[in-house]
Amino acid sequence: MKSVQRIREVRQIQRFNPLQRTLHWLMAICILAMLFIGVGMVSTVASDYLTLVNIHKPLGIAILVLALIRLVVRLRYGAPPLPLDLPEPMKLAAYLSHYALYALMIAMPLIGWAMLSAAEYPVVLWPGVWLPRILPLNPSLHTLLWNAHFYLAFLFFVLILMHLAAALFHGLIRRDGVFDSMAPTLTHDEVAPAE
Repeated sequence: MKSVQRIREVRQIQRFNPLQRTLHWLMAICILAMLFIGVGMVSTVASDYLTLVNIHKPLGIAILVLALIRLVVRLRYGAPPLPLDLPEPMKLAAYLSHYALYALMIAMPLIGWAMLSAAEYPVVLWPGVWLPRILPLNPSLHTLLWNAHFYLAFLFFVLILMHLAAALFHGLIRRDGVFDSMAPTLTHDEVAPAE
Protein backbone atom coordinates (compact mmCIF):
# COMPACT_ATOMS: atom_id res chain seq x y z
CA MET A 1 0.00 0.00 0.00
CA LYS A 2 2.78 2.44 0.94
CA SER A 3 4.76 1.57 -2.20
CA VAL A 4 1.72 2.38 -4.40
CA GLN A 5 1.30 5.70 -2.60
CA ARG A 6 5.03 6.45 -3.04
CA ILE A 7 4.81 5.70 -6.78
CA ARG A 8 1.85 8.09 -7.06
CA GLU A 9 3.77 10.81 -5.18
CA VAL A 10 6.81 10.39 -7.43
CA ARG A 11 4.61 10.42 -10.55
CA GLN A 12 2.90 13.64 -9.42
CA ILE A 13 6.23 15.32 -8.77
CA GLN A 14 7.31 14.45 -12.33
CA ARG A 15 4.48 16.47 -13.91
CA PHE A 16 3.85 20.17 -14.12
CA ASN A 17 0.81 21.09 -12.07
CA PRO A 18 -2.57 21.56 -13.81
CA LEU A 19 -2.29 25.37 -13.77
CA GLN A 20 1.12 25.23 -15.45
CA ARG A 21 -0.13 22.81 -18.10
CA THR A 22 -3.25 24.91 -18.75
CA LEU A 23 -1.17 28.08 -19.17
CA HIS A 24 1.27 26.24 -21.46
CA TRP A 25 -1.38 24.95 -23.85
CA LEU A 26 -3.45 28.15 -23.79
CA MET A 27 -0.33 30.14 -24.64
CA ALA A 28 0.66 27.65 -27.34
CA ILE A 29 -2.65 28.28 -29.09
CA CYS A 30 -2.34 32.06 -28.68
CA ILE A 31 1.26 32.21 -29.89
CA LEU A 32 0.67 30.02 -32.93
CA ALA A 33 -2.37 32.12 -33.82
CA MET A 34 -0.28 35.26 -33.35
CA LEU A 35 2.49 34.00 -35.63
CA PHE A 36 0.04 33.15 -38.40
CA ILE A 37 -1.75 36.48 -37.97
CA GLY A 38 1.63 38.23 -38.15
CA VAL A 39 2.49 36.42 -41.39
CA GLY A 40 -0.90 37.42 -42.77
CA MET A 41 -0.32 41.04 -41.79
CA VAL A 42 3.02 41.38 -43.58
CA SER A 43 1.85 39.51 -46.66
CA THR A 44 -1.42 41.33 -47.41
CA VAL A 45 -2.49 44.80 -48.41
CA ALA A 46 -6.15 43.86 -48.69
CA SER A 47 -8.89 45.04 -46.35
CA ASP A 48 -8.12 41.99 -44.20
CA TYR A 49 -5.00 43.81 -43.00
CA LEU A 50 -6.93 46.03 -40.56
CA THR A 51 -8.88 43.06 -39.24
CA LEU A 52 -5.63 41.20 -38.59
CA VAL A 53 -4.08 44.25 -36.90
CA ASN A 54 -7.14 44.62 -34.67
CA ILE A 55 -6.72 40.99 -33.56
CA HIS A 56 -2.92 41.15 -33.33
CA LYS A 57 -2.74 43.99 -30.80
CA PRO A 58 -5.02 42.66 -28.03
CA LEU A 59 -3.79 39.10 -28.57
CA GLY A 60 -0.23 40.34 -28.08
CA ILE A 61 -1.16 42.00 -24.80
CA ALA A 62 -3.01 38.85 -23.70
CA ILE A 63 0.16 36.84 -24.42
CA LEU A 64 2.20 39.32 -22.38
CA VAL A 65 -0.15 39.02 -19.39
CA LEU A 66 -0.26 35.22 -19.65
CA ALA A 67 3.54 35.05 -19.97
CA LEU A 68 4.01 37.12 -16.82
CA ILE A 69 1.51 34.95 -14.93
CA ARG A 70 3.23 31.86 -16.26
CA LEU A 71 6.64 33.13 -15.17
CA VAL A 72 5.39 33.80 -11.64
CA VAL A 73 3.78 30.35 -11.49
CA ARG A 74 6.99 28.75 -12.81
CA LEU A 75 9.10 30.55 -10.21
CA ARG A 76 6.63 29.52 -7.49
CA TYR A 77 6.18 25.84 -8.41
CA GLY A 78 9.32 25.06 -10.42
CA ALA A 79 9.55 22.30 -12.99
CA PRO A 80 10.02 18.55 -12.89
CA PRO A 81 13.68 17.54 -13.15
CA LEU A 82 15.00 16.40 -16.50
CA PRO A 83 15.85 12.70 -16.80
CA LEU A 84 19.15 11.80 -15.15
CA ASP A 85 20.35 9.98 -18.27
CA LEU A 86 19.75 12.98 -20.55
CA PRO A 87 23.11 14.08 -22.01
CA GLU A 88 24.45 17.35 -20.63
CA PRO A 89 24.35 19.19 -24.00
CA MET A 90 20.65 18.33 -24.31
CA LYS A 91 19.99 19.56 -20.76
CA LEU A 92 21.80 22.81 -21.55
CA ALA A 93 19.81 23.19 -24.79
CA ALA A 94 16.56 22.62 -22.85
CA TYR A 95 17.40 25.25 -20.25
CA LEU A 96 18.63 27.83 -22.76
CA SER A 97 15.67 27.32 -25.10
CA HIS A 98 13.22 27.77 -22.23
CA TYR A 99 14.93 31.00 -21.13
CA ALA A 100 14.79 32.21 -24.75
CA LEU A 101 11.11 31.29 -25.09
CA TYR A 102 10.18 33.13 -21.89
CA ALA A 103 12.26 36.14 -22.97
CA LEU A 104 10.52 36.27 -26.35
CA MET A 105 7.03 35.71 -24.91
CA ILE A 106 7.58 38.84 -22.83
CA ALA A 107 9.78 40.89 -25.17
CA MET A 108 7.75 40.52 -28.37
CA PRO A 109 4.55 42.14 -27.03
CA LEU A 110 6.56 44.85 -25.26
CA ILE A 111 8.51 45.63 -28.44
CA GLY A 112 5.25 45.73 -30.40
CA TRP A 113 3.68 48.08 -27.86
CA ALA A 114 6.78 50.30 -27.86
CA MET A 115 6.89 50.28 -31.67
CA LEU A 116 3.27 51.44 -31.90
CA SER A 117 3.87 54.06 -29.22
CA ALA A 118 6.85 55.47 -31.14
CA ALA A 119 4.56 55.96 -34.16
CA GLU A 120 1.66 57.28 -32.04
CA TYR A 121 -0.55 54.34 -33.07
CA PRO A 122 -2.98 53.31 -30.34
CA VAL A 123 -2.93 49.84 -28.84
CA VAL A 124 -6.66 49.21 -28.80
CA LEU A 125 -7.71 46.27 -26.63
CA TRP A 126 -11.37 46.66 -27.56
CA PRO A 127 -13.47 49.64 -28.64
CA GLY A 128 -13.00 52.46 -26.18
CA VAL A 129 -10.17 50.77 -24.25
CA TRP A 130 -6.57 51.32 -25.25
CA LEU A 131 -3.19 51.22 -23.57
CA PRO A 132 -1.12 54.32 -22.85
CA ARG A 133 1.91 55.10 -24.96
CA ILE A 134 5.16 53.88 -23.42
CA LEU A 135 7.44 55.87 -25.75
CA PRO A 136 7.27 59.35 -27.26
CA LEU A 137 6.83 59.89 -30.98
CA ASN A 138 10.07 58.91 -32.73
CA PRO A 139 9.93 57.69 -36.37
CA SER A 140 13.52 56.39 -36.28
CA LEU A 141 12.87 54.39 -33.14
CA HIS A 142 9.61 53.10 -34.64
CA THR A 143 11.55 51.74 -37.63
CA LEU A 144 14.19 50.15 -35.39
CA LEU A 145 11.54 48.50 -33.21
CA TRP A 146 9.54 47.37 -36.25
CA ASN A 147 12.64 45.61 -37.61
CA ALA A 148 13.37 44.05 -34.21
CA HIS A 149 9.77 42.83 -33.91
CA PHE A 150 9.84 41.43 -37.44
CA TYR A 151 13.14 39.54 -37.15
CA LEU A 152 12.56 38.33 -33.60
CA ALA A 153 9.30 36.80 -34.83
CA PHE A 154 11.37 34.54 -37.12
CA LEU A 155 13.63 33.59 -34.23
CA PHE A 156 10.53 32.87 -32.13
CA PHE A 157 9.13 30.66 -34.89
CA VAL A 158 12.42 28.72 -35.12
CA LEU A 159 12.49 28.24 -31.34
CA ILE A 160 8.90 26.99 -31.39
CA LEU A 161 9.77 24.48 -34.12
CA MET A 162 12.77 23.31 -32.07
CA HIS A 163 10.56 23.06 -28.96
CA LEU A 164 8.03 20.98 -30.89
CA ALA A 165 10.77 18.75 -32.32
CA ALA A 166 12.22 18.22 -28.84
CA ALA A 167 8.77 17.37 -27.44
CA LEU A 168 8.24 14.79 -30.19
CA PHE A 169 11.75 13.41 -29.65
CA HIS A 170 11.07 12.95 -25.93
CA GLY A 171 7.55 11.62 -26.47
CA LEU A 172 8.11 9.26 -29.41
CA ILE A 173 11.78 8.26 -29.32
CA ARG A 174 13.19 8.59 -25.81
CA ARG A 175 9.85 8.04 -24.02
CA ASP A 176 11.45 9.43 -20.90
CA GLY A 177 8.46 11.26 -19.40
CA VAL A 178 9.50 14.78 -20.46
CA PHE A 179 6.59 15.08 -22.90
CA ASP A 180 4.21 13.51 -20.38
CA SER A 181 5.20 16.14 -17.79
CA MET A 182 3.41 18.81 -19.87
CA ALA A 183 0.87 16.63 -21.67
CA PRO A 184 -2.60 18.18 -21.42
CA THR A 185 -4.33 14.97 -20.37
CA LEU A 186 -5.52 14.46 -16.83
CA THR A 187 -4.10 11.32 -15.25
CA HIS A 188 -6.02 9.11 -12.84
CA ASP A 189 -3.57 10.21 -10.13
CA GLU A 190 -4.87 13.76 -10.39
CA VAL A 191 -8.52 12.81 -10.03
CA ALA A 192 -9.74 12.87 -6.45
CA PRO A 193 -10.69 9.38 -5.32
CA ALA A 194 -14.38 8.72 -4.80
CA GLU A 195 -15.33 8.26 -1.18
